[in-house]
Amino acid sequence: MGFKCGIVGLPNVGKSTLFNALTQTANAQAANYPFCTIEPNVGDVAVPENRLDDIASIAGSAQKIPARMNFVDIAGLVRGASKGEGLGNQFLANIRETDAVLYVLRCFDDEDITHVDGKIDPLADLDTVQTELMLADMESLEKRRPALEKKAKQGDKDSKLTLTLVDKALAVLEDGKPARYADIDKDEEKEWRMLQLLTAKKVMYVCNVDEDSAADGNAYSAKVIEHAKAEGAQAVVISAQIESELALLDGEERAEYLETLGLTEPGLNRLIQAGYNLLGLKTYFTAGPKEARAWTFHEGWTAPQCAGVIHTDFEKGFIRAETTAYDDYVEFGGEQGAKEAGKVRQEGKDYIVKDGDIMLFKFNV
Repeated sequence: MGFKCGIVGLPNVGKSTLFNALTQTANAQAANYPFCTIEPNVGDVAVPENRLDDIASIAGSAQKIPARMNFVDIAGLVRGASKGEGLGNQFLANIRETDAVLYVLRCFDDEDITHVDGKIDPLADLDTVQTELMLADMESLEKRRPALEKKAKQGDKDSKLTLTLVDKALAVLEDGKPARYADIDKDEEKEWRMLQLLTAKKVMYVCNVDEDSAADGNAYSAKVIEHAKAEGAQAVVISAQIESELALLDGEERAEYLETLGLTEPGLNRLIQAGYNLLGLKTYFTAGPKEARAWTFHEGWTAPQCAGVIHTDFEKGFIRAETTAYDDYVEFGGEQGAKEAGKVRQEGKDYIVKDGDIMLFKFNV
């Protein structure tokens, strides 16, 4: 399963510096974790997971394979992107292919790095980017509406439903809000996603601060965090410059550098984990002598669905899952100890997998 977070922002906000830090970190992980740069602007990054280290150590696994996320560095947006200005059309197409959007906002002063609008105002930057995406969504919906209206009048049920959703989206957009504010019923969610609206995607705000503000943020990032709280979104404070420097250091040097900055872990760890959580993703594990591996699933998935992440045959022929909670696995020293303590459960098709479960699937083909 691939999950893509698009990194968007105005020029000179630190977007590409952040992306480069992500990919440099991934390259540094290559000795232990599989990594590939799929395209020049796509990085496949391991999701930081301390539990995987514990499980691999207990199981005596020869290899550790973490869950992964894709981060896409999308060309810097300019005013008029919705009308094709700059790399507008390509920019918008790239965003449509992502599962969530990370807005990188400049929260630092630097006279040597010009701002396209001549002033530092992260919320104004956000408004510029979001407005372009909203305009693109409105144009897309208005183009579709006449054909849908015609088919709906002829009695086409699918067109009637789609037209209802188009009108819901337009009402919100015309009110100056992103499409994600539309009130969509649960049974409409599939058709809603098929509209591929740019502003219907989940969002996170990334406050790119200066080095001195990396630990606690600053006045600029405080405004962004307040805005995020008001709309129920997430915001992460990070210094892209620091992260790009950290990515080039080895473990001991990195720890020392973090300590001098008053940080306990790289900001990228928090960013990647926040992106993972943003998409409602959870992790289960498999473990053995050959490898310990983290697998990604959507919160609320059943055991057969999670088995299908490994291979579709596992889901089709699912019989049961031997399941151990992470805490029990650690406390009793692995699978055998957990079994002797009565902590290994036999779960069937209706079991809702929990974050941290260690699973062994039984199946027929």
